Amino acid sequence: MKQVILGTAGHIDHGKTSLVKALTGIDTDRLKEEKERGITIELGFAHMALPSGQLLGIVDVPGHEKFVKNMVAGATGIDIVALVIAADEGVMPQTREHLEICQLLRVKRGIIVLTKIDMVDQEWLQMVKEDIRKSLHGTFLANAPILEVSSVTGQGIQDLVKVLDTLVKEAPERETGNFFRLPIDRVFIMKGFGTVVTGTTVSGKIQTGDEVTIYPQGVSTRIRGIQVHGQEVGEVSAGLRTAINLQGVEKEQIQRGDVLAGKDSLRATQLVDVTLDLLKSAPRKLKNRGKVRFHTGTSEIISTIILMDRDELEPGQTCFAQVRLDQPTAVLLRDRYVLRSYSPVQTIGGGEILNAVPQRKKRFAEGALAELKVLSSGTLSEVAERFVLGAHFQGVEQSELPFLVNASRKKMEEILRTLQAQKKVIQYDKEKGVFIHGEYLRKAREEIVANLAKYHQDFPLKGGLLKEELRSRTAGANNPKLFNYLVNQLSQEGVLAQEKENLRLKEHKVTLAQDQEKTRHEVEEIYQKSGLQPPYFRDLKDKFAGDSGRYVLDLMVKDGVLVKVKEDLYFHREAIEDLKTRLLAYLKENGEIDTPQFKDMTNASRKYTIPLLEYFDGSQFTVRVGDKRVLRKK
Repeated sequence: MKQVILGTAGHIDHGKTSLVKALTGIDTDRLKEEKERGITIELGFAHMALPSGQLLGIVDVPGHEKFVKNMVAGATGIDIVALVIAADEGVMPQTREHLEICQLLRVKRGIIVLTKIDMVDQEWLQMVKEDIRKSLHGTFLANAPILEVSSVTGQGIQDLVKVLDTLVKEAPERETGNFFRLPIDRVFIMKGFGTVVTGTTVSGKIQTGDEVTIYPQGVSTRIRGIQVHGQEVGEVSAGLRTAINLQGVEKEQIQRGDVLAGKDSLRATQLVDVTLDLLKSAPRKLKNRGKVRFHTGTSEIISTIILMDRDELEPGQTCFAQVRLDQPTAVLLRDRYVLRSYSPVQTIGGGEILNAVPQRKKRFAEGALAELKVLSSGTLSEVAERFVLGAHFQGVEQSELPFLVNASRKKMEEILRTLQAQKKVIQYDKEKGVFIHGEYLRKAREEIVANLAKYHQDFPLKGGLLKEELRSRTAGANNPKLFNYLVNQLSQEGVLAQEKENLRLKEHKVTLAQDQEKTRHEVEEIYQKSGLQPPYFRDLKDKFAGDSGRYVLDLMVKDGVLVKVKEDLYFHREAIEDLKTRLLAYLKENGEIDTPQFKDMTNASRKYTIPLLEYFDGSQFTVRVGDKRVLRKK
């Protein structure tokens, strides 16, 4: 069965509540103050069975200008509006304002109900109808039927019921949506049950026992029970007036304007990107940084408007904007909102949410405006790609994209597969499912290669750069997982070569200039002649200009000509190999060697013998046992 909600709209004292009672037998004015003053203050709720058997939920809204914020809350989630106009007064200020609110919220179907016809004659009635048609010209109700009724005599009520039945039949099935959301319009304690919240389920489905979260507070709870039209049900879906009994939550933790949603499905935010339509009826221009009242769902939040491409917005114009909220809320892409002026309070505009959790954007920036344009009018695939692009080098986790794009997980997987095939997005972290846009992957690659090229240029005698040092120099790929992904990719493509912890460009080769070749020859000659008693390099460096000696020395170690035994102490490879051969023969014959015996073998002082013994231990050739060394078993 279709889930359809009818909402009333119209000026104060035009008979909305009386009409609902005439249709359903339910008096939606439940507050003592409402009874005493004879006006609706809070939202009222009723339901009725239509001749076709279809159940119709009804939301009755207040008409007084002081309670328009309650009307906006009630208009959230309605499918059909009944614009109620009293025959004795005709179109009035809140008639127009309520209609504008319905248009801003994209309500597309409705009827005009002309009440109190028992109080006027036919001539007056005809004149009022003509004025209504004129007033509604250009709106979604321009061609809607006008039903004449009297809630006192019952005249026209049955005709109204038949028209409502036809409208409900013609109304398309409501899209279920991807996330269960119920903007809360009432919270109370029910004796024996605990905390109960009510609202219109605007999207998704939920069942008794399911875990849910209350936003923006992030309070987790579980559903104890669900009622629809006063009947217990096990499940509820979009388009139904719903009462939900929550487990383990205090009434004081919840307020109107909060959103009940699937567990961890939304994100709290105090900044949203939007399209902004300023009504033609707005009394003045809207200036950048103007204070407004931001209505979404059932919430009203004082906010600041940041106009992205101008300093002021004229009535009737549209632009992109950021809304900075004084308090957090929880919304999704494509949600509708209404703006009312700060003071005096009046509906001035509204629009659509484009990004529920944006970063602050620079006004007039071409990139920011291009992004907003795609989010406003792009396909689902283009919007998803734009969110990945907007995450720059950090990328976006796949689990976040359904929320950002307001799409199902299945649809999101399908879109990502297509974007991956087109190489527009790349998954660089499979563990967390993180995607980066191809443009930023390319930039990070280029930065790694450019940093290595510059290093080779600055230090031509060094074979490469430490991997971690290269990562710290690469702003775009500072993320370790992205950096390792790119290093592996570049290595597989033959762009990089990795030697232990050093990275270099594959084509990089250390070539010595003529004077450096001379230095190399001199250094090798010194170490060859000195055998097992070489000079410490600090005693040699003054022989060579600048750092050329150190560069040449490092290169000779890399090439295996010299062996570094400890800091600043180097031996020629031939001397080390000769000593190793003699030490091996000695240990095979004697089984062990102590320090004095080793000193005799080297014919060198302790400043050489101790480092050499430790070098052989460190290179896994010998192992120390007490004061002696033995061959390490392979």
